[in-house]
Parts: sequence; structure tokens; C-alpha cells
Amino acid sequence: MDDVYDLLVIGGGINGAGIARDAAGRGLSVLLCERGDLAEHTSSASTKLIHGGLRYLEQYEFRLVREALAERERLMRLAPHIIWPLRFVLPHDSGLRPAWLLRIGLFLYDHLSRLRALPGSQSLDLTAEGVGAPLQSRLTRGFAYSDCWVEDSRLVVLNALDAAERGAAIRTRTNVESALREDGAWTATLHDSETGRRERVRARIVVNAAGPWVGQTLLRTLAVEAQPKVRLIKGSHIVTRKLYEGDHAYILQQPDRRIVFAIPYERDFTLIGTTDVPHEAGPGRVTISPEETRYLCDCINRSFARAIGPDDVVWSYSGVRPLYDDAAASASTITRDYVLELDTDGPPVLSVFGGKITTYRRLAEHALEKLALPGLKPAWTGSAPLPGGEMAGSDFDAFFADFRAANAYLPEPLARRLARAYGTRAANLLGDARTTADLGESFDGGLTAREVDYLTRTEWARSPDDILWRRTKLGLRTGREGVARLARHLAGRTIGAG
Repeated sequence: MDDVYDLLVIGGGINGAGIARDAAGRGLSVLLCERGDLAEHTSSASTKLIHGGLRYLEQYEFRLVREALAERERLMRLAPHIIWPLRFVLPHDSGLRPAWLLRIGLFLYDHLSRLRALPGSQSLDLTAEGVGAPLQSRLTRGFAYSDCWVEDSRLVVLNALDAAERGAAIRTRTNVESALREDGAWTATLHDSETGRRERVRARIVVNAAGPWVGQTLLRTLAVEAQPKVRLIKGSHIVTRKLYEGDHAYILQQPDRRIVFAIPYERDFTLIGTTDVPHEAGPGRVTISPEETRYLCDCINRSFARAIGPDDVVWSYSGVRPLYDDAAASASTITRDYVLELDTDGPPVLSVFGGKITTYRRLAEHALEKLALPGLKPAWTGSAPLPGGEMAGSDFDAFFADFRAANAYLPEPLARRLARAYGTRAANLLGDARTTADLGESFDGGLTAREVDYLTRTEWARSPDDILWRRTKLGLRTGREGVARLARHLAGRTIGAG
């Protein structure tokens, strides 16, 4: 136990991974511990958008929206393989927000960002535009605006991967059981759930990025006397077979003043969400309730010509968001801004409350600024592509054309999926393969042994769920027997350390 890390980061969600990456790139020694898989909880349960948050304008969160819009433009350039533009259609529903208010909101949304890489908003005649075809005939007017899609769990993994390549130690399936302040540093006891091994490590600073467990970690694991201001909110989504043609999304107003998205998903599906439900049971794994399912179906049925019900749901997912408790009256109006609390009664601990996936990179910068470490290298993540994003001009289409030509043996859907998931790193995955047979055993959805082995060797994947639901979304195309075959393959090989 001679080595002392500069930072021990607790939590392998987007905030923990982002902070670990930023710190490692500034020359700090970093250990990140995640007791499960990377992005296993909140960070893989988002609506999968990089956006400013149009509805936050109603809550006068202008700084948050401005920062998020700036990050949207930046992240498009740094990770063009997993982040790309998405056009949203906002029908005007009489009796809800008036058209003039929507028009003003969109004007502000267009102009709060100093950069304009995406098209601005426009008015729509839904009776003449093709995007109005799936909607009920009563919806005749609307608007369009732009935001971005993100592969959320892959965003987490790529931040962890970059952190590791810059020297950080990434330990998944490793729980920080306790940490004590002694002799000017933290002494932490770690438990590896795979091997059962326990060890002690030392760190000068602890970063508590435990997400829904942030309060428990502060009080129980770190034994810091505090009153964590966190409110847990459950958000759930449903996925159905594709409800409409086109690559645009819909943002639908609801009578309770909430909004719900309908988004094209994995080529053949539509993603619908999210709910905002107070969660009193404490952090942990959650599932959608029948009431939430019915609510989301009703949201679609209020605007779409084609009605859906619970039987149309092919998959659902839920997550608990650890929002900063600003004493808002309802779950949907709680701030999505982040708060960083630094306790310096001894070796420091920095706790992360709230936040949204769009602003994770800026949050990480602010975390390092708040720690105010002497001799720290300058901020750098604003211009450094994430692994796989090193594309000339951040032009994914040009990259894909070259990738496709160089790997003509790949079926087009497989080539596109690999290019999207891994970007320029897809070449590392394929290695010396020259035929599909070279990729080894084939699993459902185009998954191959070579991809599985890459994920276990490089991206900390350990289980079928890690691969099918977080590193990819091939769980939507994998049956029970396919999962069993994948599990047998994983059991028959030696897992790398990542």
C-alpha cells in the first residue's frame, strides 16, 4: 500500500468517467472504482439526447441551457460516431402552450448558443409536410428544431477508455466498502466481486460520483457528517416497433405540462419517454410500473393517429436520477443543473449532485477547478476527440465511405453498426479479418466472436448484459438461446483486465 493515488473516483457513470478522464489527462494519478459495470444504472437509462433542454427555458434555467447548447456543439465534433444531429417536430396542440410562446422559446433556443452548427427552428404546416402524416388530423401546425442523439452508455465507456489510455486505473465490479481519513490521506478498502479479493489503497482526494448512491456514499462509506441534498427521480422509457417512417423525432406536449419524446431507435423501433416519478425506495435497480407504461402509451395516443397499448411494448428500461434537491414542488421542475460540494475537514472529498449527460464534460472541468490542485495542467477535453472520434472534419459520412470501401466484405448493416459504435477504432476490432468467417462465431444481430473478444479485452465487458444492452443494443435482436450461446462463449475464454 505504498502508492498513493491523487484521486479515487467512486462511480463509473458519466460523471465519474468524465472526471477520471479529465484528471488523468492533466497528469494526475487516478483510480476509478465502479461496483458494477460502467454505465450500468442512470447513465444508460437516459433519453439518449445531447440537448440544451428546451423545456428548461420555462424554468428560467438560461445558464444551464446556454452551457448545454455549447456542449452540444462541442461534443458533436469530438465524438461524431456516437453523437449526431436529430431533427425534432413539435406539434402545436391547442389548449396547451400557445403558439406564440413556443415560437419565442425556439427563438431563444436558437440564439442562446454562440455556435450554430445545426439548422435553426422553423414553422411547419403539418397538413402539407410529410412529418405530419403519423399525427392526428387535428394537429395542423407545428415547429421543427435541432438537437443531437447520443449512444449514452458508449459515451461513458469511451471516457473510461480514454482515461485508461492516459494512465488511469479503471476497476469495474469493485466496491469501495469504506474509506477513512488518516495520516493526511484517504485509506479505502476495496472489494472485487469477481475474485472476492479485498485490498486497501490510499488516495489524497476522493471524488464521490456515485450517482443515486451519492448520499449513502458520503454518510456510510466515507463517514462524512453531512445532509446530502439529493432527490431521487425515476425515469422510464418504452420501446415499440417502429411507429412511423423517417429519421426525425417528435416532442409531444402533455396536459400535465410535461413533454414526451418519440424517437427513431435502432432502425426498426421507436423509443418513447420519459416519465418523472419521485422515487422513495432508495437507490438500486428499478423497473417500469404499469402506470408509467400506460402513461407513455397515452402520451402517444394523444397525438399519433395509430394507437398503442402495453402489448405493443417490446422492451422498457428505467433509471433513478440523483437530482439536486432545490425544493421544487414537482419532479419535472427540479433543476437538472449540477452542484459540486467540497468537504475539506481533512483530506478532501468532492461530491457530485445532479447534472445531465450533455454537460458531463463541463462538470468534470468544474470539478477539477473546484479542487484547485497546485501545478495542475490546463483544461484539455474541449478539443480532444473521444476514442474513435478522430475523423477529418468530424465527418462521419466521409469516414464511413472509406471504412466501407476498406472492408467491402462486411454486410452494409454490420459495417455501419461497427462504424457507429467504434468509429476509427473499428479497424482495431477487425484486425486482420478479410472475410466474415474470420470474425469467428456469429451470434444474433450480427454480433461476432471477434467483437465480443474486443469488448472483453478493451472495454471491460464481462456479461451478456454488458455486451447486449450497454456496449451495443443487440439485446433487441437476441433471443433467449442467443443469450445462452453468448454466455457460454464468455465462460469459455479468459477475460482481460480492460
